[in-house]
Amino acid sequence: MEPVADTYAYCLLRNHFHFLVRIKDASSPNVAQAFSNLFNAYAKAINKAYGRTGSLFQHPFGRIRVDDDRYFAWLVVYVHRNPQKHGLIDDFRDWPHSSYHTLISTQPTRLKREEALAWFGGLGAFRLTHDEAANERELQPLVDEDFG
Repeated sequence: MEPVADTYAYCLLRNHFHFLVRIKDASSPNVAQAFSNLFNAYAKAINKAYGRTGSLFQHPFGRIRVDDDRYFAWLVVYVHRNPQKHGLIDDFRDWPHSSYHTLISTQPTRLKREEALAWFGGLGAFRLTHDEAANERELQPLVDEDFG
């Protein structure tokens, strides 16, 4: 995704995933192809791992336009807390398939760690905001499909 998008957060779950990205040039014809390649590679990996064939996705991917840093920050929290929200785990920090631990670490990463942490005011505020009870209703206009 790096050539066409910067990645800020992700979470891979059993039946869906979330990526929080910023498209570098929306007019580029490579954007759609990059996402298509990602989804195809993901589907092939899942099919191989579980000995299955055929389509993996029921619907085209959804996207939400975010123009406000405050909502961007809340979406980072929402993405990371998603496994707990769906009852897959008691504490989202124990979920190994999200960007949470990468963002709080100092290990090299392709994620835009410094920008993401800056939306919260630094690492301490990032952790504190994740620890507070998430106000998911505040995100409802941005993530309608998850609030059915």
